[in-house]
Amino acid sequence: MQYPRQQTTEQPIQEKSYLSNFSTKLSPFLVANTGTLVFLFIWWLVTALGIIQAVLLPTPIATFSSLWAGITSGDLLLDFWLTLYRTLYAFVIASILGIPLGLLLGANEKLYKSFEFLIDFFRSTPATAMFPLFLVVFGIGDFSKVAVAAFAGALVVFFNVAYGVMNTRKTRIMAAKVMGVPKWRVFVDVIFFETLPQTFIGLRTAVSLTLVVIIVAEMFVGSTNGMGQRIIDAQQVFDMPGMYASIIATGVMGYGLNQFFLLTENKFIHWKGQ
Repeated sequence: MQYPRQQTTEQPIQEKSYLSNFSTKLSPFLVANTGTLVFLFIWWLVTALGIIQAVLLPTPIATFSSLWAGITSGDLLLDFWLTLYRTLYAFVIASILGIPLGLLLGANEKLYKSFEFLIDFFRSTPATAMFPLFLVVFGIGDFSKVAVAAFAGALVVFFNVAYGVMNTRKTRIMAAKVMGVPKWRVFVDVIFFETLPQTFIGLRTAVSLTLVVIIVAEMFVGSTNGMGQRIIDAQQVFDMPGMYASIIATGVMGYGLNQFFLLTENKFIHWKGQ
């Protein structure tokens, strides 16, 4: 007697499990990037409907194709690296100048008040207005661009560090003094660590600002390379895909720098807000 074969259900179950796992992994990605996907869809829709002429706004495919071509050919990567180098160079100078000055003036209220007018004056002066002065002092070259970006970044770092010092919680300082802790230990173990969260806010803001100033300087201050020069060159010859691709690459640079400092802050300054 022949018995009917039992139909196996292993394969459908496996396929269902695979699809379930795939959808589980895909859902967080879609949620995290909904805004980006909507933006790209609107961009594509605008170009597809011809709302904006293609000569002014290329399609996303044309833009990202130009970005890929620039990466594979290497010329975009070279400009990207040069801009990143100038930005980090200016940022390091800004940090070296801004952090000690912020700690010094923030810890001494009388000294801060004696420089308050000068500080507020330079804070209110746009960094780009200082281009002619820095060109006269440092000449046309990379360092003039770096110097004006460092000037802008140093002011941001200085203000945030000084603000952090001046707003250190007095109860912790008093508690340390009551326990007989020397002044220099109070400064190092209490004030300095209390200032770090505000210092990192200043550093994140400063690195974004130095990038902005470097890009503007590369556009208009006698530069022959860098992302700023690449953007302005593409605009002048109406290479719109190349221009938008360079803008996207510059945005990726700024986003990456900001995320690096944000992750560093979250990892090493876990006590902030406590």
